[in-house]
Amino acid sequence: MKAAESFEISMASRVEIDEDSDTNKGSMWVLDQKLDQPMDEEAGRLRNMYREKKFSALLLMRLAFQSLGVVFGDLGTSPLYVFYNTFPHGISDPEDVVGALSLIIYSLTLIPLLKYVFVVCRANDSGQGGTFALYSLLCRHANVKTIPNQHRTDEELTTYSRSTFHEQSYAAKTKKWLEGHASRKNALLLLVLVGTCMVIGDGILTPAISVLSAAGGIKVSSPGMKNDYVILVAVVILVGLFSVQHYGTDKVGWLFAPIVLLWFLLIGGIGIFNIWKHDSSVLRAFSPVYIYRYFKRNGRDGWTSLGGIMLSITGTEALFADLAHFPVSAVQIAFTTVVFPCLLLAYSGQAAYLMKYHDEKTVLQAFYLSIPEKIYWPVFIVATLAAIVASQATISATFSIIKQALALGCFPRVKVVHTSKKFLGQIYIPDINWILMILCIAVTAGFKNQSQIGNAYGTAVVVVMLATTLLMTLIMILVWRCHWILVLIFTGLSLVVECTYFSAVLFKVDQGGWVPLVIAAAFLLIMYVWHYGTLKRYEFEMHSKVSMAWLLGLGPSLGLVRVPGIGLVYTELASGVPHIFSHFITNLPAIHSVVVFVCVKYLPVYTVPEEERFLVKRIGPKSFHMFRCVARYGYKDLHKKDDDFEKKLFDNLFMFVRLESMMEGCSDSDEYSIYGQQTERSREGLINNNGNTIGSTADLTISSVDSIVPAKSPLHANNTTSSSSQLSMQNEIDELEFLNNCRDAGVVHILGNTIVRARRDSRFYKKIAVDYIYAFLRKVCREHSVIFNVPHESLLNVGQIFYV
Repeated sequence: MKAAESFEISMASRVEIDEDSDTNKGSMWVLDQKLDQPMDEEAGRLRNMYREKKFSALLLMRLAFQSLGVVFGDLGTSPLYVFYNTFPHGISDPEDVVGALSLIIYSLTLIPLLKYVFVVCRANDSGQGGTFALYSLLCRHANVKTIPNQHRTDEELTTYSRSTFHEQSYAAKTKKWLEGHASRKNALLLLVLVGTCMVIGDGILTPAISVLSAAGGIKVSSPGMKNDYVILVAVVILVGLFSVQHYGTDKVGWLFAPIVLLWFLLIGGIGIFNIWKHDSSVLRAFSPVYIYRYFKRNGRDGWTSLGGIMLSITGTEALFADLAHFPVSAVQIAFTTVVFPCLLLAYSGQAAYLMKYHDEKTVLQAFYLSIPEKIYWPVFIVATLAAIVASQATISATFSIIKQALALGCFPRVKVVHTSKKFLGQIYIPDINWILMILCIAVTAGFKNQSQIGNAYGTAVVVVMLATTLLMTLIMILVWRCHWILVLIFTGLSLVVECTYFSAVLFKVDQGGWVPLVIAAAFLLIMYVWHYGTLKRYEFEMHSKVSMAWLLGLGPSLGLVRVPGIGLVYTELASGVPHIFSHFITNLPAIHSVVVFVCVKYLPVYTVPEEERFLVKRIGPKSFHMFRCVARYGYKDLHKKDDDFEKKLFDNLFMFVRLESMMEGCSDSDEYSIYGQQTERSREGLINNNGNTIGSTADLTISSVDSIVPAKSPLHANNTTSSSSQLSMQNEIDELEFLNNCRDAGVVHILGNTIVRARRDSRFYKKIAVDYIYAFLRKVCREHSVIFNVPHESLLNVGQIFYV
């Protein structure tokens, strides 16, 4: 029999055995039969699930159609308010309309089309977009994660894709520079948090400006109506929109794509009609010469009007954040064949109308006034529905990015609810929903006009774009390994355009642009303080973990009375014994017969497949009855009322015992020897470096210091004696019976409650951040026991104070 040099028990694959061999079918062959079928095919299928597949033309067109309702709603409603925000005081020279249209055309071409649809969207993380998805990609290619809870075994996940590069390459030098100092890692995290906070600001401002602009159509048909009534209608729609969020979009989501498609066809058709009826000469705006003439003619006023022009590309970042599971090719088809042409026609049609009618009142409602009278009310209804769809897409993107921040330790623990059994990405966060609603209504009722909201909206959008550009520069170097000239071209062009827009919105900070800055600053403070507290708690656990030698020195009884039952000790450590355990056993006279250290950690991957979620190992000799279980999740995975988490944990524990016993049945073979009952002296990891894997049908990966390594003579294999097999089987039955009896006796969940306090000699701002802000967030956020769904009668909290 021919076998691999060494292996571990795992779900990923099986031991490499030459099945053509008809002789020497010893214990390893028996083990292979017990494990049933090889898992190579399944492992390959799992890995390929997360790569972009080749779709048939028909399916690709269907996905492109569906992407309209999810990805492009926000971008598609921009024609409602762009021209008014560009010319809030009316148009003095009709030629300015041509210059503004030229700016809109080339803004749409450079940013949404070239930058996002054809470049940035390809940087998705297994279909997920947004700033945190880019950050996760970077964390997998460079050691830039500020909480170092990652281990080399995590890199073996099928969803943990990464590329390697030569040590002397530009990518390797950039990686070394990023990893060289903690301040660079913190700066990168701060950049991601700023982008995230601005996306949250988007979630507030998009519903406000979209719904208010759509509701403004009522005033066009009734000029005498007061503006307060329009605001009231908009507020009612917003309250209704946020109130139904807990139902999710699963049941009505199928309506989104037809609504948005009808919207694009309507604005495109109206654009063609207006070009034909009013002034076809606006098409000369496709020449960039008119941009130069526009700035030359208007000077500083032309420059500040860029804040309104930029609203034509709002929704571009939402396009990337809402990418979901649509293939990039489907998004590209939808944008190039429907969205882009219809937007160009819509803006050109409005420009043609404004060439003829350009007083201030006309500019205020340019979109609705340019609609033919016979189809006015149908278009008004579709516009309102399109605004609701656009708002819904932005709200969903906000929920999604907060969930990602929560998983990576950058947001307080809040309740996350799945709204769909089919799609894991559809979630609802009640606390955030009501905060968004209150802020959105406050912005709508407080400003009362589109202009100031537009100024605020533009500020939020341009800051997110700048953050994405800087992150994409690192992605192109570390992940795509592009030539430095390509990186320079992409970064240079993006920064020139976006910094130009940024300089324009700075002039409007006092005209509403301060709103997203204040909102972002508040969320940034919350997220950074929470992350700082989380990092310090983790560092405390790492530095104060108990020596394994000390634990083993206590003997199998741990110096205490071992009472029937199982104690699940929750810890953030994936290796070593947490300090709370030593605190527990030094203050109480008894401990459970079986102790399992449970670590739930999130990795910088989209998802961890169920069959690779758990890592199980034994701590110390068998007589100690101590185990470790690491449950790994991706940033989109969720403990969705995980009542069966405990059951899955015990299923994997029992499977570990069975497989471990089966491995011991091979210990008399000359080819293999089991080095069992080794302690965690290195504390470096969960899986031996030299291991290949064996498949099983359970959702389990077993990682143990009990590793199987080749002995000195790998040429001959002896059959395992029946007596050793029987002994191994009996030991397995005894331990499984013992574990079952302990489980029946009762399970207690032991959670550590580490209170962080600032030292007396700390600076005042540190005391405010730790003793007040972080303490308040800890008080109002969800407890670990609620997240893990631990019943109160089985909960035991162990408290300790840590000074930073």
